[in-house]
Amino acid sequence: ALATTLTKLALKYIANTPDVKRQNSLVAESMLIMAAIIHLGKSGLPTKPITDDDVDRIATCLKVLAEKTPLMGEIFNTDCRQSLSLMLAAKMEEEKELQRASEKRTVKVQADDPISFAQLVNKAEMGATENMFELTLSQALGMSGKKDGDPIGASKLNKVTQLTGFSDPVYSEAYVNVNQFDIVLDILVVNQTSDTLQNLTVELATLGDLKLVEKPTPMTMAPHDFCNIKANVKVASTENGIIFGNIVYDISGAGSDRNCVVLNDIHIDIMDYIVPASCDDTEFRQMWAEFEWENKVAVNTNVSDLAEFLQHVIKITNMRCLTPEKALKGDCGFMAANMYAKSIFGENVLANLSIEKPAHLSKDSPVQGHIRIRAKSQGMALSMGDKINLSQKSIGKGQ
Repeated sequence: ALATTLTKLALKYIANTPDVKRQNSLVAESMLIMAAIIHLGKSGLPTKPITDDDVDRIATCLKVLAEKTPLMGEIFNTDCRQSLSLMLAAKMEEEKELQRASEKRTVKVQADDPISFAQLVNKAEMGATENMFELTLSQALGMSGKKDGDPIGASKLNKVTQLTGFSDPVYSEAYVNVNQFDIVLDILVVNQTSDTLQNLTVELATLGDLKLVEKPTPMTMAPHDFCNIKANVKVASTENGIIFGNIVYDISGAGSDRNCVVLNDIHIDIMDYIVPASCDDTEFRQMWAEFEWENKVAVNTNVSDLAEFLQHVIKITNMRCLTPEKALKGDCGFMAANMYAKSIFGENVLANLSIEKPAHLSKDSPVQGHIRIRAKSQGMALSMGDKINLSQKSIGKGQ
């Protein structure tokens, strides 16, 4: 910064002062200061030596002052200021967009709305607080009785995981309800046999930073009967967790050993805990240098458009692109973008996208490059990389 400032001052002084002797005197003093900085940085006296990037930058400034060409003077005095103005204008526009987006947010829940605690309400009273007027109105409008924020009608069926097969003696499926730090498993168990099952227990275990809060209690099921079992799991960090287990039971009147049905694994998606976040360039570079875990993901996709692939990565990772939109516009053979997100546990995750389309390939050829992910914990970096690997091919298949 000091070398750049001295160079700009010297070039402006040359443009405004006709005296060549004074021009040379100021240029010589500026070059002496910069040369002394390089000498001091490489002498070993400072506790932290000068970096190679700083040496290259100062050497460039020395070359500019030594040659004093009109082109370099225009670049330093005019073009640099215009670039700074454009960057500040883009940043201000981005802040205005965020402010307008925050102002448009509607209040989904009023301050005086009653809170329904599912653990304290009986099964018979679960639908007692339903707003019948809104339900009737939605049915009249052809919405099948579903409200916009209704998790049962809108998203419960989409989050059902089949745990056993239809040919197993005990059929089971689970609805995974992720609520920030808690995961509630609503497990449906169906007795498909003609026998009475005694001491039927759903035994669960976790892998990762997951902790089973309470174990389901044993139950007795009549022939072709069904029941619902709830299990609560605590989440401690943003990692891909796995819930696995089995169903064990005794058959009434049989003297054999306990029967066991192995359950399919339930994979917890980390995207439920990732939210977009923003930071300036200085904070991004500081975190990039501090975070020790890095996961480099190679781009392997059928997408041929650079901007389309960037938007796909932003969508599947739930991250925010920090690179200004104006910098990403235009037709170019390469693209670089920085992305940032935070978890609800306060963990930061950074990503740098570097992709290109080589000129010697056809127009429909897929993009090439890599995505570097950095995080403070190994689990976060690996989980985000796995998410990108699993989904980056899907966009090329129209999904």
